[in-house]
Amino acid sequence: MGADQKLFEQLNKLRNSETIIVGIGNTLKGDDGAGPLVCEQIGGKVCAELIDAGTVPENYIQKIIKKAPQNLLIIDAIDFGAPTGTINIFKPEQLNSFVLSTHTLSPRLFVDMVCREIKVDVYFVGIQPAEMQVGQPQSEQVSQAIQWLAVALTEIFPLRK
Repeated sequence: MGADQKLFEQLNKLRNSETIIVGIGNTLKGDDGAGPLVCEQIGGKVCAELIDAGTVPENYIQKIIKKAPQNLLIIDAIDFGAPTGTINIFKPEQLNSFVLSTHTLSPRLFVDMVCREIKVDVYFVGIQPAEMQVGQPQSEQVSQAIQWLAVALTEIFPLRK
């Protein structure tokens, strides 16, 4: 089974659940903008609620707590030492060892604050970046990963008729 199929099957477990998808990142920093760009691509095409949190996910903690979703799917550029554009799913406890965050509050701390208030299953969808400097273009591999993820999420969370 290919990596894409395995990843799709992992994400597909969230089908038919109340899910909030949060995109984290800075679109001015090359591949770091992956999370917000996925949200932009799937806006209006999925039944899951979308939050483009940019670099300040902490601004959305109360909104997420009030909605109390079953699942929180966080999409971010995460350096986990894989080839550029690789997508992987992580549980929060897996992130401690290798995440380099460019955000004001670490994504893990953001999740911990949400989980103190509500019961929610949290999944980080990490896209391996190459360039994360201001003014750098997005890599072709990350661009392709964003496209693949947008299509997968549109299939998993179709708009309800």
